[in-house]
Amino acid sequence: MKYSREEVRQYIEEEDVKFIRLAFCDVYGKQKNISIMPDELERAFAHGIAFDASSVEGYGDETHSDLVLRPDCDTLTVLPWRPEHGKVVRMFSDVCYPDGRNYRCDTRYLLKQAIAAAQKAGVEFRFGAEQEFYLFELDEKGKPTKIPYDDAGYMDIAPEDKGENIRREICLTLEQMGIRPESSHHEGGPGQNEIDFRYSDPLTAADNALTLQTVVRTVAYRNGLAADFSAKPLDHLPGNGFHINFSATAVDGRDVMIPAIAGVLAKAADMTAFLNPTENSYKRFGQNRAPKYVSWSGENRSQLVRIPAAVGEYRRAELRSPDPTANPYLCFALMIYAGLAGIEQNLELPFAVDYNLFKPEAGQAEGLQLLPQSLDEARAVAGDSAFIRQCIPAEVLEIYCGR
Repeated sequence: MKYSREEVRQYIEEEDVKFIRLAFCDVYGKQKNISIMPDELERAFAHGIAFDASSVEGYGDETHSDLVLRPDCDTLTVLPWRPEHGKVVRMFSDVCYPDGRNYRCDTRYLLKQAIAAAQKAGVEFRFGAEQEFYLFELDEKGKPTKIPYDDAGYMDIAPEDKGENIRREICLTLEQMGIRPESSHHEGGPGQNEIDFRYSDPLTAADNALTLQTVVRTVAYRNGLAADFSAKPLDHLPGNGFHINFSATAVDGRDVMIPAIAGVLAKAADMTAFLNPTENSYKRFGQNRAPKYVSWSGENRSQLVRIPAAVGEYRRAELRSPDPTANPYLCFALMIYAGLAGIEQNLELPFAVDYNLFKPEAGQAEGLQLLPQSLDEARAVAGDSAFIRQCIPAEVLEIYCGR
């Protein structure tokens, strides 16, 4: 929902709001915030709220530490788990230098730049995110264990699926925040769950992906559990994926979907350090429906990109390599740039791989490019990529890849 500054002022006054959280994230996508009182809102609108950026990972050192947060009114939402009287609301914020310029390492701003590039090219991208997570029990001191909340499997139901009520509470909480999840279900691992979002514009989709993790962790903790979004929480069991559904349409009616998908495939290895930013990420590849090769197919879930059978507004492609430790703003920005490169170059898809790459027969995987198999390899590929250097500021590339 779009709000003007005046509507934000009115909402805060009429709805008994006592705290306003100005939210942002560090370079790796971990959400941060500053809480201000309503009397400080005008200062936030006019000048921004200053904070010590040197204490935020990836935001520089003490020599240039002053940055400010400027609230984005369009993202106003109540936090339903906070008190009903004396409400708490949240707005995502732009990270800026004191003179008003956007901060170069603000990944939300980097996504805005990618969206502007797509608009200039006459292309609209849409994204729908699917995130998986485990629910673990807490120990007697309230610390997370590795004991799953249940022993259920894929799409099982209660009583085996003990996460049913947790997912229900998560979805209802999101709905109260104006976010509409599309579906939820138990995933393949014990205590593993998935919540999927409807298609939306890239910025909203990234905001929602970040919000989901906050809501899931909050609801889990309120129920005496810990939520784990790491790529591979348990050895020999399914990892957590961050499957990204995307579409591309041209304002002039051209069919740009195929070259956009081809562009994402062509740049997949270059992007991997950002889509899979932890050592743990690479334990997931090549097993339990997590891809290993740069390949595509129709309904085949062993591929990097799956193109489901659908037409019209439901036509989409699914990128299956990212995991939930990725920064969604960087993920979507890079996918937009890769799609645009494919459209500009009129790339064609390579041959479809219509067999199971988790159990390939002799010779079936020959000629297929492997995704990077370690974080060091992924960093090296990204650091040597002209595509990445064009899309990502040098400061962010240095943080991720040491280049």
